[in-house]
Amino acid sequence: MRKILTVLGLIIVFLLIYFFQVNFFSSFTIAGIKPNLFIIYVLFIGLFANQVLGISLGVIFGLIIDFLYGKAIGPSAVMFCVIGYLGSYFDKNFSKENKMTIIFMVAGATFIYELGVYFLNSIILVFEREMLYFIKIVLIETLYNVLLSIILYPIIQKIGYVIDRNFKKNNILTRYF
Repeated sequence: MRKILTVLGLIIVFLLIYFFQVNFFSSFTIAGIKPNLFIIYVLFIGLFANQVLGISLGVIFGLIIDFLYGKAIGPSAVMFCVIGYLGSYFDKNFSKENKMTIIFMVAGATFIYELGVYFLNSIILVFEREMLYFIKIVLIETLYNVLLSIILYPIIQKIGYVIDRNFKKNNILTRYF
């Protein structure tokens, strides 16, 4: 029952992030570029929940985003699936306690997501790739995502450990004594 409530909570948080992404961050851009809070969110689901939930919610959230924003259905779903998997991989191999590690995770996940979506869309929609313009956009978005993850990290960490306790029974760092 706790897992179901946690998943429902994660879906509600997705809707809140969508609200902020559309209404708030449309006004606060850097060089006309918005952050992609969904990348940070799916990465942290993979980090704090588990691999299955990170991948599953990544695909579901990606499909929703493709339906709402995309010109093609599927690229965001595929890449959020990859990000959800990366989150669980990072959880097994790196510490969630170190802010620098989190910064590198967010930067890497943002770059991988945007690169993958760009190339999948270029294949599906058949357009010519403009790498210099693309790299400029990705660098600004990566910087924006990193800044937001630094600011939001204490909140994300507290909520993340609640999720961690609900999905990982044997995690000694998050268990109450």
